[in-house]
This record gives sequence, C-alpha cells and structure tokens, in this order.
Amino acid sequence: MVLATYNIKGGVGKTSAAVNLAYLASRDGARTLIWDLDPQGASTYLLRVRAKVKGGGRKLVRLKSDPAKLIKGTDHEGLDLLPADFSYRHMDLVLKRFKRPKRRLARVLEPLRGDYDYVFLDCPPSISLVSESVFEAADALLVPIIPATLSSRTLDQLEAVLNGTPRVLAFFSMVDGRKRMHREVMEHLRTAHGSVLDTAIPASAEVERMGVERTVLARFAPNGRAAAAYEALWRNVRERLGEYPSPAL
Repeated sequence: MVLATYNIKGGVGKTSAAVNLAYLASRDGARTLIWDLDPQGASTYLLRVRAKVKGGGRKLVRLKSDPAKLIKGTDHEGLDLLPADFSYRHMDLVLKRFKRPKRRLARVLEPLRGDYDYVFLDCPPSISLVSESVFEAADALLVPIIPATLSSRTLDQLEAVLNGTPRVLAFFSMVDGRKRMHREVMEHLRTAHGSVLDTAIPASAEVERMGVERTVLARFAPNGRAAAAYEALWRNVRERLGEYPSPAL
C-alpha cells in the first residue's frame, strides 16, 4: 500500500508524519519504505542518509535506473529509504516529456511490488505534475492540517480535485489546545469532513528536536505527548485502511 504525506502548504508536519509513521509500521513488522520526493531531503536527513541518487531523478523517472539498487537501509530494522536528490527540483520538467506523465511515479514503484507492505511518499508542498503523479500512485493521502481558518478551504479544494481517489485521511498537526480558534476549527472540520481523523498531533518541542536528534520520536522521547500522538495516529490510520494490507503495493 502506498501512503503519501501531502499538503499544498509547507511547514505543516508532512516529514515528521512520514518518518514517525513509517517507523511505527516497520516496528509492527511491516516491510516499509520511504521515498523522499522533496528535493530539500528532510526525511533523508532525519534518517541519517546522504541525499544523493545515482543518475538523479531524471534517470529514475525515465526507468533507466533500478530503484531497488538505489534504496538505502536505515538505523531502523525493516525501514528502508529511497533518498532525496536535489535534481528532484526539476522533476516536473522531466515528467512533461512523457505521454502519460501522471503514471510515471507509479511505474517507478512497480519493480518494488511485493517487496514492501507500505511505501510512504514524503511529498514536496505544491500543486504540480509531481503531486498529480503522487495522486495516481498513492492509495491514500495523509494530509496534516494546522487548525487555522484557511484549512477548511484547502481541504475542500483538495477533495474536489481528487474526487474520491485516492482516499484522503486528514489529521490535525501542530495543535495548541489552549487556543480557542484551534479548538473551534477542529470541531468544525471534523463535523464537515468525514476524512478528518480523530487523532491530533500537538505542537511540541520534541517534534522540533527531531532535526537535532536525527531520529524518530519513539527513539529519543518515547514517553512524550508527541510520540503517544503518533502512536494513536498510526492506529487511527490502520483502522481507516482496514489493518495491514496484503504484502504488495
């Protein structure tokens, strides 16, 4: 199953969700891969891997590279990484050259079918040909949203574009329960959108520390609120998806 952490906006917690949820999946025994599609390479950095792909994104998207040979192991058993590469910043231009550009990312993943139970795509913030290719490749989008007034509009736009495929599983991120506006927006969106999950990720210094520790919350702050929230979020996601899928993309 392919799960993509995606939002039109940046700085909403996509990478921390991708890394922490992928780790929890692997800890549960699922064969798990993260493909870091963001040229900034935040997931790659957090997992202590060099942001470099031999041949770059162009060769990979043209199916001239074997993705299995580009995958790196991480410090976490059962969790592998297809790293970011700075050349991914030109991926839109490369995709435009193909007759069916939206299918290319799915085709890159095809040789890995059967090797992983979960593939997480950590996506750059954009509305682009890359994001449309992610929509084609993914079974579900995990969409972190900060509880602010424009979040409802963003979620409406995304669901209208997708029209039911792939599934949207939205969740609140960077939540400050002391703020009345956060509470009101969360209540409104949960009522208006069935795609919004019950779990919310709190605003937390522990999440910010991931960039210093370069590992997952369950490793350096396992008893903190944020680690517990990601555990609950992963359970919530699994419930919506129907437990573990069969071992295939």
